Amino acid sequence: MLPLTFWQDFGSIPLRKALAGAMAALPQAPRRIGIALSGGTDSAMLAVHAALYARRAGTELHCFHVHHGLQAPADGWQTHVHDLAQMLQVPCHTRFVRVDVSGGDGMESAAREMRYAALLELAQLAGLQHILLAHHRNDQAETVMLRLLRGAGPTGLAAMAPVKQRQGLSYVRPWLDIDRALIVQQSEDFAGLTGWAPVNDPSNADDQYTRAALRERLVPELNERWPGWQAMLARHARQSAQAADVLHEVAEQDFAGLEPSDDRQSFSLAAWRKLSHARQALVLRYWLAQQSLRMPTEARLHDTMRQLRGLHALGYDRHMQVKHGQVWIRCAQGRVFIDPIR
Repeated sequence: MLPLTFWQDFGSIPLRKALAGAMAALPQAPRRIGIALSGGTDSAMLAVHAALYARRAGTELHCFHVHHGLQAPADGWQTHVHDLAQMLQVPCHTRFVRVDVSGGDGMESAAREMRYAALLELAQLAGLQHILLAHHRNDQAETVMLRLLRGAGPTGLAAMAPVKQRQGLSYVRPWLDIDRALIVQQSEDFAGLTGWAPVNDPSNADDQYTRAALRERLVPELNERWPGWQAMLARHARQSAQAADVLHEVAEQDFAGLEPSDDRQSFSLAAWRKLSHARQALVLRYWLAQQSLRMPTEARLHDTMRQLRGLHALGYDRHMQVKHGQVWIRCAQGRVFIDPIR
């Protein structure tokens, strides 16, 4: 158990302020919150500062640990995480998952989806709707860089949002403007005070994984030649997020004019044809996002639009279908709609 002086004195003022500011920005202060706790430096320090916040605010805090079993020492990490939670006098819940890569999305993507599914289950078990994530400025910069390399557009370059709604939960990232060096310093201070040190996941430095390859190969060169590049890319993400908000409003208004069905799964082809080419593409992306479908590549989107334009030019007597992931995008009798692949 930590001494009383810890609760009074420990914690970085910038980290505390960022967390308190993120909580204050929520529409309503939650009575209980969760935190995704892997046991690494970032999530551990967020757990520590969240415990400090919760103690002052009278908020109930729960730690959520997702056990992927992808690394040999993962069982030890689980025990280590529960030790930290006990030290902080916070309940800790673990969910065991098995990562399935048969969908073809790759290990990183599959593990991320399984992690979100596990967090949803844990949040429902604890009866809460807000989960803290420990992403920081360096993570944000890496995300922008990766999306640039993958050809993301303005919406994608907004990268990680301070608050993200997903399956009825609010994921809150209070430290997106915090440099990781400050978090590492806090971790070292905490270890000196308590003897508890974060775990080290070797996959973070394994360059067979895309993000680790960026971190190990490219980031050192960027740090040497362009110091402060993370802050610049984080600012770019904020500006892209503002532009994305405007584009979302335009797409929302355009889609409302396409005579959408009540379930928003279909719209009028003729009305879509009246939009400019740029807004046709924008509203298609918006529509797919509303159906919780992944964004198509630029080539796939342009091919779909070409077929829709050609179909309309020939009349409504011909049908069209384009495979998109696990669904068909179809057109029949002047309506564009989604149909699951059976």
